[in-house]
Amino acid sequence: QVQLVESGGGLVQPGGSLRLSCVASGTIFRGNTMGWYRQAPGKQRDLVAQITSGGSTYYADSVKGRFTISRDNAKNTVYLQMNSLKPEDTAVYYCNRDTLHILRDWGQGTQVTVSS
Repeated sequence: QVQLVESGGGLVQPGGSLRLSCVASGTIFRGNTMGWYRQAPGKQRDLVAQITSGGSTYYADSVKGRFTISRDNAKNTVYLQMNSLKPEDTAVYYCNRDTLHILRDWGQGTQVTVSS
């Protein structure tokens, strides 16, 4: 069964904004740190941001100040608000648990393309 479902991606111009959503099964989500990862063409998949069950956050230097991660524990959903988007943000974005507890089966991800 599908356990991670990402949505909200699209095509935006530089400087634009998008809000990504990830819905996870309750058994996967509850009590766990969740993260957003991205993979650009020809590059490895890297952690962008993560948030603990209590709301503590981490951001990669490349997105700090522009992206905000949040979660709604009642809805088993984690969000990524992306502002001031740059062409180098173009990638497929995925959600999963933190780097030490990554689920083997990734979702399909959601494509974010930043281009003029």
